[in-house]
Amino acid sequence: MDLFSSMRMYVAVVDGGSFASAADKLDISRAMVSKQIQKLEEHLGTRLLNRTTRRLSLTETGREFYERSTQIMTDVEEAEQVAGQMNRTPQGVLRVTIPLSYGQHRLATIIGDYTQAYPKVQLDISLSDRKVDLIEDGFDLAVRIGVMPQSDLIARKIGGVRSIVCASPTYIARHGAPQAPTELSSHACLGYTLTGSGADWRFETPDGPLVVPIAGPIRADNGDIIRLAALSGAGILFQPHFIVGDDLAAGRLVQLLPEWQSAELGVYAVYPSRKHLSAKVRTFVDFLAAALGQ
Repeated sequence: MDLFSSMRMYVAVVDGGSFASAADKLDISRAMVSKQIQKLEEHLGTRLLNRTTRRLSLTETGREFYERSTQIMTDVEEAEQVAGQMNRTPQGVLRVTIPLSYGQHRLATIIGDYTQAYPKVQLDISLSDRKVDLIEDGFDLAVRIGVMPQSDLIARKIGGVRSIVCASPTYIARHGAPQAPTELSSHACLGYTLTGSGADWRFETPDGPLVVPIAGPIRADNGDIIRLAALSGAGILFQPHFIVGDDLAAGRLVQLLPEWQSAELGVYAVYPSRKHLSAKVRTFVDFLAAALGQ
């Protein structure tokens, strides 16, 4: 027996004062209404209605059950309205995990602009280079950089980044500047471990990718730590423009091998499913894609 449907039918009988009225309201036969109410009483083990040939009246249990059922119907209707409204209008808490440096250097202003455009959304941002489990850790969305592995998650590309080889003037004065990627193997190179570039750096050439093994005094899972080490003269850096751009413009770092282009790494918005995608996730992803595309 579908208890919820039976409760709904019972409320219709009481509200209408008869089986016939409930049948008309629900567009079913009077016999079906009578049968369902009888099954409901059998399920509950008590009589809900006193029936005579002229009228129906509620037992004491029937009145209590009617009041509780009415409240349940109201709660369900309100829940449906709230769920539908949230799916149409961006609102509520949106939990997002973003790589630390990318969030600080590239997305902070965009995120602020989004909250101005959608004031009913409260962003809960976690800045971490760790790849979290979205479902287990309770995140609605992740921004990730790199090559996306095959998974059940949806990954929408919203941008791309390329890395720049650079070093401080102090390092170059002491050790010279490499003239070709193959010379990097003889230099102190600072590796970023989360994209695999802690052991080698990759460049695009007309003949395909060129992979150069590198080694150096520092490897880290955060680009800003490596940047600070490079500023101190510790070695050569291979990081995206959003991390080193200001230092290049100010002369604190100098670009090396400018004619060699790094392989592009995609920036992706990753979320569990595109089915019944909430308005807050959909608008946030669209907002990032539009801003990063500019």
